Amino acid sequence: MDRMITMFQDGGSFMYAILVVFVFAMAIAFERLYQVYFRFKVNATEFMAQIQKLILANNIDRAVKLCNQMPNAALPRVVRAGLLKAGGTEKEIENAIDEATLEIGPKINKRTGFLGMLANVATLTGLLGTIYGLIYAFEAVAKANPENKQTMLANGISIAMYTTAGGLMAAIPTMVLQSIIQAQSNALLDEVDQYGLKTVNLLVARKRGDLSQGAAAQG
Repeated sequence: MDRMITMFQDGGSFMYAILVVFVFAMAIAFERLYQVYFRFKVNATEFMAQIQKLILANNIDRAVKLCNQMPNAALPRVVRAGLLKAGGTEKEIENAIDEATLEIGPKINKRTGFLGMLANVATLTGLLGTIYGLIYAFEAVAKANPENKQTMLANGISIAMYTTAGGLMAAIPTMVLQSIIQAQSNALLDEVDQYGLKTVNLLVARKRGDLSQGAAAQG
């Protein structure tokens, strides 16, 4: 811990800029982790098994109520949109599912793209600090008084090295978290696409009176 404090202090003003970027990145990353792992996520297999049973029992109202119990989860919101159009045509059901899917997509991916940008900013800020530190060190060698030259040279090298390390220490966890969040977001969207289509097929089979085929499609 003392080493980290020394590093931050000796790294100069660029370390403060890197710290600000890192704080913003972590705030976005943990907010997104909460959203994709808790707020939007649902046990899709278990949820769809219950929805299928209710549709096969021709109990659309109960299915809608089940979706309403999870108003923030991505899949129930999309399925609910299709259930509300269960009495409509096949095209109306498909349009409702598609519209809900397009609506939920940006919410799942919201702000995730900023993490890559912030990782780059942290790295580039560290690089800028490195260049500044080297310039400071070269000026010390060329212009400083002999009694101050060694101290100024050491300070310049410290700024260069510490800002490089600081930028990487901020960028690496940001990039790792972005990859984790993006992978989970893609998994959520894949679930929405997969089960959204199965919901359409099941509701269309129900309208045609061919629920056995609908059950097969759902499986």
